[in-house]
Amino acid sequence: MPNERVSKLRTLVQELGGDAILITNEINRRYLTGFTGSSGVVLISAEQAVLLTDFRYREQAPRQAKGFEIVEHGPGIYGDVAALLGKWGVKRLLIEEQDMNYATFLSVQEKLNPIELVLSQGAVEKLRIVKDEQEIAVVQEAADLADRAFEHILGFIKPGVTEASVSLELEFFMRKEGASGVSFETIVASGERSSLPHGKASDKLIERGDFVTLDFGASYKGYVSDITRTVVVGQPTDRHREIYDIVLESQLNALKHLRPGMTGHEGDALTRDIITRYGYGEYFGHSTGHGIGMEVHEAPRLARNSDTILTPGMIVTVEPGIYLPGFGGVRIEDDVVVTDDGIKILTRSPKELIVLD
Repeated sequence: MPNERVSKLRTLVQELGGDAILITNEINRRYLTGFTGSSGVVLISAEQAVLLTDFRYREQAPRQAKGFEIVEHGPGIYGDVAALLGKWGVKRLLIEEQDMNYATFLSVQEKLNPIELVLSQGAVEKLRIVKDEQEIAVVQEAADLADRAFEHILGFIKPGVTEASVSLELEFFMRKEGASGVSFETIVASGERSSLPHGKASDKLIERGDFVTLDFGASYKGYVSDITRTVVVGQPTDRHREIYDIVLESQLNALKHLRPGMTGHEGDALTRDIITRYGYGEYFGHSTGHGIGMEVHEAPRLARNSDTILTPGMIVTVEPGIYLPGFGGVRIEDDVVVTDDGIKILTRSPKELIVLD
């Protein structure tokens, strides 16, 4: 069966004036081939599609990389790359410039001389920004797994438990449920620490009167989820309820009005304008959302400086927040997929203020 991703990439390579493309990014390698090994590069020209990898994957690579010629490279992989490119008559080769440091680039340039190296300008990432039905289904499974983890952790959080133990319990539960790991280092921030947007779990004890912000996700079948919920331990004060309700109102507004055809900055304004109207604009310093897929931060972004047009198949987070130093903070985040006429929400955990007493 033809590899549609490879076909689309060939079109982009041609548009960029290349004869072939060298894939060195491991995520892009897996996206194109299905190969999950830890080493290898991909070469794609108008006629050829080759995965070069080493002896360790002699059996695995042919099973996973259907439709690709498998080449077991020698001690110097780029010597074998050069030999193939010379055989194919390649004169201009696209490279993934964002995956190479300068020293690597110079080394590759020397080994592949006289082939001209051309920047790929994120060609594969441009394909990855719109997910197909299979990808959306896997992200939905990862989101379902995160939802189950949130339901589980509500029974674990209580005064005297450390943030670190909550983080560990979340990861342990998700792995038991089938996750290959976490999407990123889990954020558990309680009390005053909840004003830290990326407050990694610490040894702080959770206390009564604390907001507890949980930002986590499951890595599953090569894709990820990313969810944030904020709960309160003990009875909330009026201030707790005020900032929680503002963040929730802003997030629900975005979920109601986000649609294809919007730009990223228009999507961002759906949350930011409400938070600003209540006088808390200066305490919402990050963007409203980002793309997720095989990585937890992908294009597109829902941000003030984003002109990307949202199209069906894009998956983004919607995660407004308010962070008050010396008091605490609230963030509420869902994963959503853009549809033909709006969005579908993938994460379904409850969002009313949960009080754990």
